[in-house]
Amino acid sequence: MVQQLEKLKTPQAPEIIYPDSDGQPMADNTTQWSLIVTIKESLEFLFAANADVFVAGDLLWYPVEGNNKIRMAPDAMVVFGRPKGDRGSYKQWEEDNIPPR
Repeated sequence: MVQQLEKLKTPQAPEIIYPDSDGQPMADNTTQWSLIVTIKESLEFLFAANADVFVAGDLLWYPVEGNNKIRMAPDAMVVFGRPKGDRGSYKQWEEDNIPPR
């Protein structure tokens, strides 16, 4: 009887994968790459003393849980109110729903 009830349970939705890479090149040329790095590193320096300011460059940002098609990878982003640290991607719902600036 228990086995029959197990078969009647609603199937679980498939797990949604949020890739850490979109396979797209980061910059089109050396000048663009140099500017991206300069901006990102300058932001790191500017907010170095603030433990709750996260700075990243070319990091995939997923603003909506449950939809891995809505995503962006800004050249540089700053998130006020989030701790520094490494991330594979920025999943907004896991970051107190705080969007990048």
